[in-house]
Amino acid sequence: MNKKKIAILGASGHGKVVAEIAELNNFLIEFYDDAYPQKKSIEHWAIFGSTQDLLCRKEEYSCAAVGIGDNFIRADKISLLLKNGLDLPALVHPSAIVSKYSTLSDATVIFAGAIINSFSEIGIGVIINSNAVVEHDCYVGNYVHISPSASLAGGCSIFDYAWLGIGSSVKQGLNLGKSSIVGAGSVVVKDIQAGVTAYGNPAKVIKG
Repeated sequence: MNKKKIAILGASGHGKVVAEIAELNNFLIEFYDDAYPQKKSIEHWAIFGSTQDLLCRKEEYSCAAVGIGDNFIRADKISLLLKNGLDLPALVHPSAIVSKYSTLSDATVIFAGAIINSFSEIGIGVIINSNAVVEHDCYVGNYVHISPSASLAGGCSIFDYAWLGIGSSVKQGLNLGKSSIVGAGSVVVKDIQAGVTAYGNPAKVIKG
């Protein structure tokens, strides 16, 4: 089977993992990064240019992905690429389990060992990181990051740009507000409001 070329914007540590997932889905990787030409490679992959270079060459690619961890920068880049007509499919690691009754939107990446259960809805540009769990009937908004080994119980709603830290967990039916941050290892037992940072067991607001 001939491999299709995918352009990955963002030659970062996160971008390397996205690249491997794309390779496992039979894509040929070509990186772009705004540090080019000062930065010309990442590991064994060459960097072919900047964001603007990618836009000039967009007809060469069957699709693209954004390998940037920061929710807001990722959102800007995804919006730009979509506006310019590039296809940004969801990428799923072969070891992830994604229910046939869940939905994945454009530019979302599902990492190794992650589980998304029935009737959950995942928005645009979401990161569901390694071994994370999204249980049934959850809503995960656009440009959210669910970090490694973080868990959402059933019926949770995580709104745009929220960040759930590594190893944290959210009790069933709760809400994390837009742009909220939950610190690593925290246990969320009540709703977290928009724009705040919460940490601890139980999680309490420490900033916002």
